[in-house]
Amino acid sequence: MGRAFEFRKARKMKRWSAMSKAFTRIGKDIVMAVKEGGPDPASNSRLRAVIQNAKAVNMPKDNVERAIKKASDKSQGDFKEVIFEGYAPHGIAVLVETATDNNTRTVANVRSYFNKCDGSLGTSGSVVFMFDHTCNFRVNAEGLDAEELELEFIDFGAEEVFVDDDGILIYAPFESFGAIQAELERREIEILSSGFERIPQVTKPLTPEQAADVEKLLEKLEEDDDVQNVYHTMEETE
Repeated sequence: MGRAFEFRKARKMKRWSAMSKAFTRIGKDIVMAVKEGGPDPASNSRLRAVIQNAKAVNMPKDNVERAIKKASDKSQGDFKEVIFEGYAPHGIAVLVETATDNNTRTVANVRSYFNKCDGSLGTSGSVVFMFDHTCNFRVNAEGLDAEELELEFIDFGAEEVFVDDDGILIYAPFESFGAIQAELERREIEILSSGFERIPQVTKPLTPEQAADVEKLLEKLEEDDDVQNVYHTMEETE
């Protein structure tokens, strides 16, 4: 198995945000998708993907419809996607993806977390090159063979396909998202969820004491409502 498999395996054993945090993340994703492509999922592929993800975390249908309606209101503010880069203690690179309607607030908060945890916030481009930007799809495994699926989707950009507890996972470069989504829909293969991740090219092992120092920063970042995802180069274990 490749890096995507190992990344997913280790990450799955780690903290996945509480359901309320997941709902907040999905709500922001809906706003950004509707602002970008309109409120009709049939003509908005990004919105279709977000709705699939909402189902995957058991977000009530009423909540989804309410979020779409609210996002369609012209008075609804927009969220801007902003990436922060820096270093945690012990030389661990950290990449933070945010969705914010107040960049001044988000910058101040993120900077304070790095400072309080003996880290340092870097400039744009300082660590992003250490991560591969990937897209992923989780599909219903019923009636499908992962090896055959991998061979069939190589032409659409798929790099890794493997079986997970909840289906089959397809990993590909960020740029292949649209092509793979369209082909899965054309074949009527059920997409359970989809998204984007940044996989570290190299990870660094730490002692338990050193890892605890890094975890302090990661936890503060993940608790912030403006933060969507946090990635790092610390080697994770199950």
